[in-house]
Amino acid sequence: MTDLPPAYHYTVIDRAIREIDAAGPGLTLEALAARMGMSAAHFQRVFSAWVGVSPKRYQQYLALDHAKTLLATRHTTLAAADGAGLSGGGRLHDLFLTWEAMTPGEFARAGGGLTLRYGWFDSPFGPALVAGTERGICGIGFAAEMGAEATRADLLGRWPQATFREDPDFLRPWAMQAFGARQGQNADTPLFLIGAPFQIKVWEALLRIPSGHVTTYGDIATVIGHPKAVRAVGTAVGRNPISLLIPCHRALRKSGGLGGYHWGLPVKRAMLAHEAARAEAIHTAM
Repeated sequence: MTDLPPAYHYTVIDRAIREIDAAGPGLTLEALAARMGMSAAHFQRVFSAWVGVSPKRYQQYLALDHAKTLLATRHTTLAAADGAGLSGGGRLHDLFLTWEAMTPGEFARAGGGLTLRYGWFDSPFGPALVAGTERGICGIGFAAEMGAEATRADLLGRWPQATFREDPDFLRPWAMQAFGARQGQNADTPLFLIGAPFQIKVWEALLRIPSGHVTTYGDIATVIGHPKAVRAVGTAVGRNPISLLIPCHRALRKSGGLGGYHWGLPVKRAMLAHEAARAEAIHTAM
């Protein structure tokens, strides 16, 4: 398994993704490395260690129409998910995740009686706000498009009756695991799903989508037993509070369009590009 880069490289990757996305196909490795303030060789090592492919190859995954390619080649209907052992509260082997959902009664209290700790962390997709309880991470929001204040108000405002405490030290091990800095150390990252029963069903379905694959809102509606509730599924996907780990970015429109993304479409495109590139790198190495 390729060693993952140290956490301080996250800001470099975030800047590089934005430069690649904005510049188009004419940007050379040397020019991109210069913008990062690094030599071409060093930047290539840093980028490839995180993504698994060269910046030039990664550019293809950021293309606006790449979602259609993913839907054609890496579409999962979720039909085999239960057989793969990815249903229920079990361990998700590829991400080292465990999860549990709050009860409907707990949800009705809008966070009352809960102490939510939160903190800001660097991530490959820009500044990230992570929130959690003793039972696990309950929220991850990305501020690259919305800004820090709006992200904080949005994410923490979902549980208005909770008690909030800024405590990044408590969350740091989970956050580093979530963003890849501690992956492979056999430490599970617990998730605590705080939502209405219908939302939790949708989020459970999202957890079954393998990395590097995508599904559609209609497929999710079918697998949770509400095939006509595509619009409601889309709303629940958009309200997923644990971005990245509950992979709402892997849900696309039936047409292959990206659909929406609560934290900004550039973030969704970057996540899909990263996962597609990693899937290619793993396949090539086999």
